[in-house]
Order: sequence, then C-alpha cells, then structure tokens
Amino acid sequence: MCARAADPARTERTERVLAAATGSDLRALPPAAARPALTRDPRPFPVQSVRRGFGIGRLLLAALGVVALLGYFDYVLGFATFQIYNYFSYFTVQSGLAAVVAFIATAIAAFRSPTDPPWLDWLRLLVTTYIIVSGIVFLTIVIQSSSLDYTIEVPWSSQLLHFWIPSIALLDWLTDAGKARLPWKILVWVLVAPSIWGVFTLIRGSIVGWYPYFFLDPVQVRGPLETAIYCLVALLLFTGIAAVLTATSRLPQRRGFTAA
Repeated sequence: MCARAADPARTERTERVLAAATGSDLRALPPAAARPALTRDPRPFPVQSVRRGFGIGRLLLAALGVVALLGYFDYVLGFATFQIYNYFSYFTVQSGLAAVVAFIATAIAAFRSPTDPPWLDWLRLLVTTYIIVSGIVFLTIVIQSSSLDYTIEVPWSSQLLHFWIPSIALLDWLTDAGKARLPWKILVWVLVAPSIWGVFTLIRGSIVGWYPYFFLDPVQVRGPLETAIYCLVALLLFTGIAAVLTATSRLPQRRGFTAA
C-alpha cells in the first residue's frame, strides 16, 4: 500500500486558514462569558406594574362604593318617615363618602409613584378604620335584633357598605407594600372625627327628635349612662382597629419588586 502525496494547493489553503484563525478574526469572537445565556430572567416584577394593579383595584372599589351609596339612598327612600338630610347623618354614609375619596386619591398615587405619601396613608388608615368599625357595629345590631322581637333588613347596598367594601379595603391595606410607616400618634387623631360626629349627632337629635342609631336615642336606652358605655366601647373599637392597621404598616416590607 502506498501513501498519497499531499496536495500543495490544499496544504497552502489550510495554512492560510490557520493563520487567519490565529489572528484578528479569532479575537473578534466574543468570549463565552459575554455571550447571552438562554436562562430564565431572575428579576422580579417591576414595582410600578404591581402599583398599577393596586390603582385599578382602588378605582373599582371607589366605583363599588358609589354604587352602594346610591343603592342605599334609593332603599331608605322607601321609608315613610325618611328625610333626605337624615341620610347624611349616618356615620356609615359619611365614612363611605370619605372612603370613595380616599380610594380615588390612593389610586392616582399608585399610578404615579412607587410609594404613597405619608399624609395619604394617614387618610387611608382613618377611613379604613371607620368603615370597618361601621361594619362591626352594624353586624352587632343585626345579631342583637335576632334575639329581640324585631328584625333588621339587610339589602344588597347595605351589605356592600358594611361588609364587602370594608373587607376589600382591609385586604388592600394588608397587601400593599407601598404604604408609609405610620407613627403611633395617629391613634389619637383617629378619634377626632367620631367624637365630633357623636357630639353633633346628640345635639342635633335633641333638636329634631331623630337619631341614626338606637344607642344614641334616650328613648331606646335606659339612661345617659348606657349611652356613655356604648360610646366608650365604640371609641375603644376605633382605637383597637387603628392600632392593628398601624402595627401592620410598621412591619418590615418585603423587597420583592424593582422599580421600572
């Protein structure tokens, strides 16, 4: 068996290819570390995308509040003794109106910034406390009425105002990572509006002869002491709910999102 002689032309071409590979062409190839790897992006969701979702949810909650307030107004119009100006005397209605304003304001803040300004979270804590307490008080009245000789009708609008909207607002507060760390002194401020409302309602009730809640009506209680006890319990409830919300705002926030 004989060996085949090498082709001079092929050998020359091979040498030129090797020489070129060891020169500038080889250096032009990107190093392996610089090449994009086909791996999953480990970056978390942008914070603004999450905040935008909160903003949309709050706008929907504000719209639900408007529907509930209008529905409740239409419901109470059916009472023969109803007066339109009495509708706005209910603490539930006043806190519901304030909640609609707060939901819209915090929705705008969620669209524009990754965090809420502290003053806005002050407002949101106050109205969230008020609507939660309104729901608890109303539920207590409904439960007590079942043991007496009368019943309280709970229409769909009242269910939204007293139960569904406060529950969703509480969920919004607990899951929002963009709220400010609130100081404990807010517990004093949370009592200002209910105290003013209570004094005004007692004075107005003595003039017009109508009270929005039974425990404020001297005819339906066993004296001023019982009214004072009910009011004290309500103030303690306001303080307790606000304390829980304040404590949750002071918990360490999860760093699961990045700015976008």
